[in-house]
Amino acid sequence: MRSLMVTSIGVTCAAALTLPLAAPALSAPVPHASSARPPSAAPQSPGAGPPAAPAGSAPTESTPTDSRTAPAGEPDDSGEPDDSGEPDDRSAGVAGSTQSLPLERLAASSDRSAAPAPGRGLDRRTTRPFSLVGVVWDDAEAELHGTVQVRTRAAGGERWSDWQDVETHNDEHAADLGSDERASGAVRGSTAPLWVGASDGVEVRVHPEAADEEGRSIAVRLPEGLRLELVDPGPDPATESAPAGQAGAVPGGRTSATPASLPVRPGPPPAGTAAVVPETLTAASAAASAVNAEFAPLGASLIPAMTQAETAEAAAEAAEEAVGAKPYIGPRPGIITRKGWGADEKLRERNFAYTKTVKAAFVHHSATGNNYTCKQAPSVLRSIYRYHVKSSGWRDFGYNFAVDKCGNIYEGRAGGVSRAVLGAHTLGFNTNTMGIAVLGSYSSTNPPAAAVTAVAKLTAWKLGLFGRNPKGKVTLVSGGSNKYAKGKKVKMNVISGHRDGFATECPGARLYKKLGTARTSSAHLQGR
Repeated sequence: MRSLMVTSIGVTCAAALTLPLAAPALSAPVPHASSARPPSAAPQSPGAGPPAAPAGSAPTESTPTDSRTAPAGEPDDSGEPDDSGEPDDRSAGVAGSTQSLPLERLAASSDRSAAPAPGRGLDRRTTRPFSLVGVVWDDAEAELHGTVQVRTRAAGGERWSDWQDVETHNDEHAADLGSDERASGAVRGSTAPLWVGASDGVEVRVHPEAADEEGRSIAVRLPEGLRLELVDPGPDPATESAPAGQAGAVPGGRTSATPASLPVRPGPPPAGTAAVVPETLTAASAAASAVNAEFAPLGASLIPAMTQAETAEAAAEAAEEAVGAKPYIGPRPGIITRKGWGADEKLRERNFAYTKTVKAAFVHHSATGNNYTCKQAPSVLRSIYRYHVKSSGWRDFGYNFAVDKCGNIYEGRAGGVSRAVLGAHTLGFNTNTMGIAVLGSYSSTNPPAAAVTAVAKLTAWKLGLFGRNPKGKVTLVSGGSNKYAKGKKVKMNVISGHRDGFATECPGARLYKKLGTARTSSAHLQGR
């Protein structure tokens, strides 16, 4: 029986992970500037995968526990200086790298009316290649009240870009206050990351905003420990070519575009067939793949789409024991796995963290800009992932799913696409929700119709697994944000925008206006 119940995946995962996998040895936590990830309290035995949920039981916040175990096999930073003399984290066996450069005091302005407190920045300089930039600081609780601007030089060229604004948010995308992830000691304050494409030169300036005090204009103090992060996503994973349009089959035979480099894999093996672990998978990669083994074989780069009939049949089988239950669920869309977009599983925390259910979906924009092609989307994701983990100190990629401008859907935070994985996407409302990031910035740019359609397809399926009506309302309890105090009960749309739970521009005014369309389409796909 092809079951869509989230409770069945633990058994499949446990069975798959009993195969003889050679796990790399654990290494010491990697320091970053003045803060470091704390040592693990109880590391798992080498080769052990994530604890599986007991058969027939729903995963909870403590199943498995968040032990803050260091990533399996994560090597130490190389400590080698880059061209500017600053250390970075280039390491053998880890895809990509991050150059972390401390910002310097900018020269005072000759304008006497300017704020007395100078800004921070870096003059133009040549660096090793990078594709994404961001600024971080020591205290995760401190806000950067000011402006951050960068300009970059295209790799191998002489042309410099215009100044680009970097969104200076911090808390609005983060783990909840009081959570193990937030209290790890590794989390830093950070701006949004900005995708700039292949570059090898950078200039940055950070200016504090002015405030009025007794008729005098003064500058707000900038947070301590400001550093510029230059992220290289590393090369795309080696995959076989696939026909375009295989990632998202929808009713009527129409499909959404697929990056040409992504492969098409067969469906999962028949029940009772022994799983075969590809030789190229590490223990961490196998663990991240095994939680999706109900839908695709280990090491698959794509979870294939299902038709409406196939999805409905599977949902009906899963609900056989529920008296009078009628499943409302949309067809499962094709989902590009973490393996498909090249996630380096050595970067993230070893264990997975879950909540009890999924009551709502929060839609975001990534604020990384719109200057990417769909073929580059996997590189954008690897860059954001590295920035979230290595620069911001999070346990994994913050969002549960991502959607690119062509409508391709990507698995985000590890733990299983059908399970209630705890994310770090909406401060105060990460528990019992899911976060979907549409890659791009949509405050003044309309989101592509394909992206809005993909949000509808994904929510129709995923919310349907948990019995949620995309056009309905739900009551959530705030974990504390700048909009709702901790413990406040808030009634929200089942499909909400980030700004509904936090005072922020996210997901951008133009994307926020499209959420009504997404709700209607999602409900229609569910058969409501």
